[in-house]
Amino acid sequence: MALMDFIKKQFIDIIQWTEDDTDTMAWRFPMAEMEIQNGGSLTVRESQMAVFINEGVVADVFGPGTYKLTTQTLPVLTYLKNWDKLFESPFKSDVYFFSTRQKLDRKWGTPNPVTIRDKDFGMVRLRAFGIYAFHLTDPKAFHTTVSGTLERYTSEQLEGQLRNTIVGHISDIFGESGVPFIDMAGNQEEFGKALKAKLDPMFQAYGLSLDSLNVQNISLPEELQAMLDKRIGVNMMGGMQAYTQFQTAEAIPLAAANEGGLAGLGAGVGVGFGMGQQIAGAMAGSLNPAAAAPAAAASPTPAAAPVSADEIVASIEKLHGLVGKGILTQAEFDVKKAELLKKLG
Repeated sequence: MALMDFIKKQFIDIIQWTEDDTDTMAWRFPMAEMEIQNGGSLTVRESQMAVFINEGVVADVFGPGTYKLTTQTLPVLTYLKNWDKLFESPFKSDVYFFSTRQKLDRKWGTPNPVTIRDKDFGMVRLRAFGIYAFHLTDPKAFHTTVSGTLERYTSEQLEGQLRNTIVGHISDIFGESGVPFIDMAGNQEEFGKALKAKLDPMFQAYGLSLDSLNVQNISLPEELQAMLDKRIGVNMMGGMQAYTQFQTAEAIPLAAANEGGLAGLGAGVGVGFGMGQQIAGAMAGSLNPAAAAPAAAASPTPAAAPVSADEIVASIEKLHGLVGKGILTQAEFDVKKAELLKKLG
């Protein structure tokens, strides 16, 4: 009976892996109930490595080449199997192939903004993204820490862990650098190098080599970016005072196009002719800042400009329109009207 079982058995003469995709990183050779023939052939192609596993223990590791399986080519397995002489019978062993192809253009990015302390803006939230490349270098470490006994292990199964690890070190790199956000765009290459240096040991522990890591973009969330753009605009105008003057000058044509002109603008917002005087002063300062500075120094509290009869009449008409719209009561209109008529002298 034992002889018949032996005759029925199928034996493996050639062990090889023809990769049919670029995603598989580890693949177990299908042994089924078959055994490996003594003197059989192992073919490991370029960009591959092969590992023999004996009862869960990593034995012999092979790089690219063609090998005849003997006690000389399988020294560790020979020791584990206690082959004290040349073995002549078939043997059972798990064989795994590993792809050492470089995995290129792998994306990483922060799914949520990372909060850091910035010397210019205080606490800010940053986004960052980029690409990285890696390849498998140590099949023994990869088998024992990552792929295990799975029949097939792909880079897609691994990349979630790798991306999260990269993102987890982003805040450390930004915090340790001390570089303000404004200057980060010019330091992306340095950030990438620093981040790679932090991640190299982790990749090595998985049996991988991190070949490159690039930071392609560092940005603020949209709402913070809008605030930064406004601040940049203020600085380009020469500061907050110049920016206010510019905003006022921009508002004058809009006010003039409305009913009642500049006087109507003042009455409509309930600040009377004081607003008109402020607008005129801001406009004068923006058109001739050199002349405005000495005047301000000589007279800290300038006197109100005289008001013409036409402006007073226009303001009264504007106020009366507000009564019709229900914005002012008749009593409020009468009080304001009396104040304006006094200005006619």
